[in-house]
Parts: sequence; structure tokens; C-alpha cells
Amino acid sequence: MLAHRGLALEAPENTLLAFAKALEAGAVYIETDVHASADGIAIISHDPDLRRLAGRRERIDQVTRAELAEVELGDGARFSTLAEALGALPEARFNIDVKTRAAADAAAAAILEAHAADRVLVTSFDDATRRAVLDALGGRGSVATSASQRGVVGALIGVRLGLGFIVRAALAGVDAVQVPERQGPIRVVTPRFIAAAHRAGVEVHVWTVNDEAEMRRLVELGVDGIVTDRADLALRVVKHLANP
Repeated sequence: MLAHRGLALEAPENTLLAFAKALEAGAVYIETDVHASADGIAIISHDPDLRRLAGRRERIDQVTRAELAEVELGDGARFSTLAEALGALPEARFNIDVKTRAAADAAAAAILEAHAADRVLVTSFDDATRRAVLDALGGRGSVATSASQRGVVGALIGVRLGLGFIVRAALAGVDAVQVPERQGPIRVVTPRFIAAAHRAGVEVHVWTVNDEAEMRRLVELGVDGIVTDRADLALRVVKHLANP
């Protein structure tokens, strides 16, 4: 179970407070996102700007780290850097979605600063961004990673055609695929897709699932991870399945 932006029931999303709430609930894995600030620091934020969370028009890349640290997000929480989060929560494992190419080097620098390569999974929808982070960390195999959009599409094509070598080629060098159960009219997560990914040595993580019945069904289907806003509910499901 991956706590999507922490546990934001009583805390602003993607803050140290939300991450602490998720860990208190029993989560081990935190899913988060990073952009680069104006001075090149990896800042934890899903959105590229401050509109939704702070009611301000600036983009993250227009504001410095110091200025972002002064932005009040509610409940005393503020924007934090990736390095700060990794350092403050040394027992947590982080799934880091790098949102822009400009954030790639910044994210890698934060991971290296925190000596956290062994407890992070790096991903990005953009394959060039994902590869840039891996290169900055020492190349393929230096850190766990999940497939970008291109790899997922290739794997889906391979599954549809029943050609395992296409699936293996599309997922070469990654440790997981992180996908929605459906994308428009296309059902992504099927028994065939899960089996093909597993044969390629790759885990399947499904996002973003907040209903307990859906979580239970997906776990019983064989998925390896669920990305959820409700870490509290997911942990209850996992415990129940482990001790029916």
C-alpha cells in the first residue's frame, strides 16, 4: 500500500504532516511528487503552481525554496523539500513522481544528499525525465523505478497481442508498472496484464483506489501495490486479508 500524498484527512496533502499521519496509521510507503523551485531545489508538490493549495498564482519554478517555506498550507504545514522529507522520515520508503525534466537533477541531488537510494522508487510519466534521474543517480539499477507512459503502452500492446517478448522489452530495466485500473474505455488491469508483468519480473501497482471493496478485489486479483488517499482503509483491508 502506497499512501498517495500521505494521509490528508487531517493534514494538507504532500506535507510532512500528511506523511507523518500516514506513518502513524501504519503505512510504510509514501507516494509523492516533486517540482524544481526557482533556485533548483526539489520541492514536494503535485501541482506545478500554488493556486489550489495556497490560492496564489505563482508556479513552483518561479519561487525560491526559502519563499516556499513561508507559504502556509494549513494546520501549520508548509512546502518542504524532498531532502527534508527523506531526512525527517528515515524509516519511510518513498515513491517519487518527478513531474518535470527540470526537476530531475534536483530530485537526484536530494536522494543522494539523504543517502536514500535504497528506499526510493523513482518514476515519471515522461521517460526522458525518469532516465535523467537514474543517470544522475549512477545509471540503470542504481535505484528502483517504474515504467513511464511509453513502457506501459508497450506492455499493453504486448499483452493484447499475446507476445511476451514485447512485454519484456517494454518493461526492461523497471521494477514496477503503476497504472489506473482503467484508462477511458480501456481496462488496463486484467489477470492477463498482471500475469504478463509478473512473468517479466515486474510488480503491478494500481492508482488511485479509495474504496475498500475495490482494494480487496484488486489484492485478490494479484496486484502487488495499491496507491490510495485512504491509507487507513487500505491497511485495514490488508490486515483483514492476512487474518480473515
